[in-house]
Amino acid sequence: MHDLTLPNLSTTNTVSDILGTVIAVQANFYHVRLDQPLEGYNNAFISYLLCTRRTRLKKIGQTVMVGDRVIVEEPDYQDARGAIAQVLPRKTELSRPPVANAEQILLIFALDEPPLEPWQLSRFLVKAESTEIPFLLCLNKVDLLTSSQQKTWQERLEKWGYNPLFISVMTSQGLTELKDSLKDKITILAGPSGVGKSSLINTLIPQVEQRVNSVSGKLQKGRHTTRHVELFELPEGGLLADTPGFNQPHLDCSPAQLIYYFPEARQQLEQGNCQFSDCFHRGEPNCVVDENWERYEHYLTFLEEAIAQQEATQQMADQESTVKVKMNASGQEYYEPKLETKKYRRTSRRQKHQNLQDLYENQSLEELEELEDDLDV
Repeated sequence: MHDLTLPNLSTTNTVSDILGTVIAVQANFYHVRLDQPLEGYNNAFISYLLCTRRTRLKKIGQTVMVGDRVIVEEPDYQDARGAIAQVLPRKTELSRPPVANAEQILLIFALDEPPLEPWQLSRFLVKAESTEIPFLLCLNKVDLLTSSQQKTWQERLEKWGYNPLFISVMTSQGLTELKDSLKDKITILAGPSGVGKSSLINTLIPQVEQRVNSVSGKLQKGRHTTRHVELFELPEGGLLADTPGFNQPHLDCSPAQLIYYFPEARQQLEQGNCQFSDCFHRGEPNCVVDENWERYEHYLTFLEEAIAQQEATQQMADQESTVKVKMNASGQEYYEPKLETKKYRRTSRRQKHQNLQDLYENQSLEELEELEDDLDV
């Protein structure tokens, strides 16, 4: 059993604490792998507990994610159950896919069958860069390429700023080096459909059964049947997360930040500053980022997407601030303009009485007599 406890966290726990890692989440149940097996009935050891979440965690809005380090209370040795009492601080956190404490991302692509698409690869790389989690680019099915074709891809990706690992699940080429990179780490496996992710998992973890339909002859893509994120224990140590929600990455970065997710452009920015701080690097005057790099067109396309998304988000926020959702008798929702608070809201009776009281307290005796005379008229 390999210990994956987080650094500097054990000092806050007591000797009796039952520590573990959440390896799967389904509905309101959490499958927790224990750091130290518990001795149950008939001298049998329990390494996993099926847990629920304490109500107090729900009340404070504490979610429990795959990869979370947790403290478990009240273990039921007979049924191997327990309750999560505390979630320890996270080192990293991803919302899409929902994984905590990931230490690296393994991006896997196929060099052929289906052929490697630069645009798709670039999109995955930008998404991985935006997480700020270290990642390894792994290119599978190298056995289908000639040495010359492999060298071409190697040189091309080096210009992008990456040094990929070439592997073949079929011939086991490069798998030893890959296993060394995964040892004793929580790794997120990501990549498009049909590139051999499930075959790789079955090779790295023989006891795991993955259900994947055969690659479509027409689309040259496979259909992954995984429905939720789950951590698989590697024989050499470490955990591997298969992430079905990461096969079509969504770019959710700001337009200004996007350029820093391209290593070849980032290198240019390190050599100088643009004339304007809000430069989008689209050929503006005195921009230090030139147009002579392969993925420049990728950057422009992703930039337009990021700008459109930012504008849509702002428009939605503006709309929510000026309209409110109402529901008619038939149950259909409709929008109604919000009234300006100070202009249209009626003054409450309490406020009226307070205003009159303030008026009397601040007036002189002569002014009050004049006010009473006016009221009698």
